[in-house]
Amino acid sequence: MNPTQTPEEVIQEQVGDAADKPPFSLELSQDQKDVREWVHGFAENVVRPAAHEWDEKEEFPWPVVQEAAKIGLYGFEGVAQFFADESGLSLPIVNEELFWGDAGIGMAIMGTGLAVSAIFGQGTPEQMGEWIPQCYGTEDDVKVAAFCASEPDAGSDVSAVRTVAKYDEAKDEWVINGQKAWATNGGIANVHVIIASVDRELGSRGHAAFIIPPGTPGCSQGAKVKKHGIRASHTADVHLDDCRVPGSCLLGGKEKLDERLARVREGKRAKSQAAMATFEASRPIVGSQAIGIARAAYEYALGYAKERTQFGRAIIENQSIAFDLANMALEIDAARLLVWRASWMGRNQVPFNNAEGSMSKLKSGQVATWVTERAIQILGGNGYTREFPVERMHRDAKIYDIFEGTSEIQRIVISRNVLNGELYVPMT
Repeated sequence: MNPTQTPEEVIQEQVGDAADKPPFSLELSQDQKDVREWVHGFAENVVRPAAHEWDEKEEFPWPVVQEAAKIGLYGFEGVAQFFADESGLSLPIVNEELFWGDAGIGMAIMGTGLAVSAIFGQGTPEQMGEWIPQCYGTEDDVKVAAFCASEPDAGSDVSAVRTVAKYDEAKDEWVINGQKAWATNGGIANVHVIIASVDRELGSRGHAAFIIPPGTPGCSQGAKVKKHGIRASHTADVHLDDCRVPGSCLLGGKEKLDERLARVREGKRAKSQAAMATFEASRPIVGSQAIGIARAAYEYALGYAKERTQFGRAIIENQSIAFDLANMALEIDAARLLVWRASWMGRNQVPFNNAEGSMSKLKSGQVATWVTERAIQILGGNGYTREFPVERMHRDAKIYDIFEGTSEIQRIVISRNVLNGELYVPMT
C-alpha cells in the first residue's frame, strides 16, 4: 500500500486487478453439461436395463461396449476429446454418469482407460499414436486393453513385484517372465501394459512399463476371478513365459530408462515410478466412479423413502431417515469436490504435493461404501434382496476401498504429508 493512497484508492486498485483475472467458478461449461447429459442418457437407457443381467451372468458385456463404441463413447477419439478438456473435469463427469448406470458395465467400458493412462503418462508421442488406438479397436471390431501391475504376492506392496524383464541387446528385445493377478481385462485384452522389474535390487524404483502387442507368444490368460462385485467386468491372472517384445515396446524408451536408473544408483531421487505414475493419474478418475455408485444408491433410497409408507406416513418424514439422506448428499458432494480438484491438478500437471490424488480416492471410496450401506438400511429387508439394485451397488462399492491402492495405502500417503508438515499448504 502506498502511504499516500486513501483506503478508497487502494480498494479501487484491488478491484481493478481482480477484474483482469478470470473469476473462480465451479460451474460447468456448456460443453461439459452436454457431455454429462449425453452420457447420462446412455447410462439410463442402455446400461441400467442391462445391469442385472450381466451381473448375474458374470460375463463381459461385449454388446453394451459395442453400443458405447457406436456412439463414440468408447474409443480413441472420444477419450482424446475428454483428455483435451483443460479443466480435467470431462473424464470424471463421464465416469460418474456411467457408474451411476452400473459399476460392472461401467468398468467394462472404462477399464481400458487404465492401460491408456499408462501409455499416455509414460509413453513417447510415437508410442501413444501407435498403441492407444489399438487399445480400443474400431466400432465394428471392439478391443479392450489391460494394465497389469499387481501380482499374487505384490498388491499394495508394489516393491514386491517379481515379474522380470531382461534386455536382449543382440536382438533389441525384452524378455519378460512372471505372473500378474487381478488384471482388469487380463487375458481378453488386445494390448497389455505390464509392470516389470528391470533391476530387482532397486525395488519399485527399478520398475518399467512394457507394451505387450496383440498375439504375442508367451502372454496368456490365467484363472478368471469370480468377484463379489463389478461382476460384469473381466478380471483374470496373466502369465508371461519368455514373452519377447521389441525394444520399442518399453514405454518412454530405453534412453530415458537408463537415465532414471543411473540417477537412482547414484543415490538421487527418481522422478517417477512406473506403477505409481499411472495410479497417481488415475486415482481421481477412480474416485469419480465411486461417486457415481454412491449417487445412484442415494437417489434410489431417496425415491424409495418418499414412496414407502409405514405407520401412515412416508418414511422420509422420520427424522432418522431424513438425516441419513441429508448426510448422504453432503458426503457425495464433498467427495466430488475433492475429485474435481485432483482432476484439474492432474490435467494441468500440478504436482500432488499435498496428497490430493490420494485424498480424492480415499474419500470417494469411503463415501461409496457408506452411502450404499445406508441405502440398504433405508430399504430394510427389500434392500437386502437382489430384486432391488442397492444390494448390487453395495457389492460394487466395496472394491473402491481396495483396488488402485487400498484405503490404508492412501492414508499412508496422506500421513506422510502430515508428518512432513506439507498438508494444507496452499497450492502454488
